[in-house]
Amino acid sequence: MTAGSGAAAAFAAAEEQLRAVSFRGDLVVHEIPSPQGVAPFSLALAGDVRPTPEGDSPYGTGRFILLHDPTEPEPWGGAWRIVAFAQAPLEPEIGTDPLLAEVTWSWLVDALDSRAAAYHSASGTATKILSKGFGSLADEGDGAQIELRASWTPEGPFDAHLDAWAELVCMLAGLPPGSEGIAVLGERRNNPHG
Repeated sequence: MTAGSGAAAAFAAAEEQLRAVSFRGDLVVHEIPSPQGVAPFSLALAGDVRPTPEGDSPYGTGRFILLHDPTEPEPWGGAWRIVAFAQAPLEPEIGTDPLLAEVTWSWLVDALDSRAAAYHSASGTATKILSKGFGSLADEGDGAQIELRASWTPEGPFDAHLDAWAELVCMLAGLPPGSEGIAVLGERRNNPHG
């Protein structure tokens, strides 16, 4: 077996593991095209919390990408890397909370730790976005949003990392663990469909 075929076999096993993960009913996950040129092997997934029939989610969305590069890029500190994104709209007053970014990052760390999803070389940003509509968008009022972009080098089973990401996306959307099927408090999202 050549090094290339060994890497391909390792990645195929990782893909199989990730594709076997089942998610809570509030989160719809599907495969999307992987980014090109980042790594020789990649698998990308998108998740939407309680999407509308059109496929949009007024609650939150996310992306999970597993990358594999047998040359072990120095910043990764290994042959595998996970890149994750999660985003959710917020009440404007929550968006002004000075600790929101720290709390968002801690939710990711807690989700990984609760699943014993070992990792190293983590990095990322948590971004708060506040908006106010003007002109024809004035009726939309004030808005806020939180975005988390993170990457880390996983150790151990990849499905635990995917589970942790799924929990994070739901947490940002206002749906903590065990809340499947429960209404989001005040249905606080600007939902043009309902």
